[in-house]
Amino acid sequence: MEHVSTSQMSPLPFLKGHGTENDFVIVPDPDNTVGLPAAAVARLCDRRAGIGGDGLLHVVRSAAHPEARHMAGEAEWFMDYRNADGSVAEMCGNGVRVFAGYLQRAGHVEEGELSVATRGGIKKVRLAKVPSGSGTATGDITVFMGRAELPEDGVTVSVGARSWPARNVNMGNPHAVAFVEDLAHAGELRTAPQCTPASVYPDGVNVEFVVDRGERHVAMRVHERGSGETRSCGTGACAVAVAAARRDHLDPAVTGVAVTYTVDLPGGRLVITERPDGEIEMTGPAVIVAEGLIDPVLLETVTA
Repeated sequence: MEHVSTSQMSPLPFLKGHGTENDFVIVPDPDNTVGLPAAAVARLCDRRAGIGGDGLLHVVRSAAHPEARHMAGEAEWFMDYRNADGSVAEMCGNGVRVFAGYLQRAGHVEEGELSVATRGGIKKVRLAKVPSGSGTATGDITVFMGRAELPEDGVTVSVGARSWPARNVNMGNPHAVAFVEDLAHAGELRTAPQCTPASVYPDGVNVEFVVDRGERHVAMRVHERGSGETRSCGTGACAVAVAAARRDHLDPAVTGVAVTYTVDLPGGRLVITERPDGEIEMTGPAVIVAEGLIDPVLLETVTA
């Protein structure tokens, strides 16, 4: 599908949503007719000059997108996810929940099971019935996040003079999980913490700092590559739960018993379950807070 230039565009519909305060600009574009270069995405995600968000959810039918056509037989919809700086990302766990919540709100899907195509593969989603009187909130949404990969590469995370060993976890995107004594030790997290050796993460990494709050209950902060510190990160929460389980000598594949961790983030709470077959389930809310129209002039100023 040929993209339409901004100079030819009518005002572009958008929505704004968040999952545990990990917030997104949502651009519905079923036929993939809207060009969204990195600079335009960055402008839309800018909290002063644009709409503001940790990322952008470009909602496209899989059959209409060259990166997703091979998944169209399994998933009608493709989450073309972009980081706040405009860079392309494989996956975003909170983003999938908000993406699915939007599809339900728009009447494209109903409660029950849904498949969403992402650059990290097909993600299964379970949508609850939207509670009456819920306003813009959806019911709880569970995303089946796939299996975690645990590369054996040794990694060290550093902030200022402090350093910690970190667990390398891949959830379709890369994570370095460091257990710390105090979340304040992570610093300001606007800039990326140093990870060594750099060769382990050639395309950058999401870095999570974690403290214990109780039995199978942790809290975290995260620096998301391309976005800085965010209020929540779904794939990060999954990576943290898996890393915490292995630290606690819990492996469902060995014991045959599912393990559930509660993960507190600055923006809310997610519940993460790792099943004996390795599948990881993430459950939490999604909220649509606004909808409106984007003036094409906003995009022309950065794409001209």
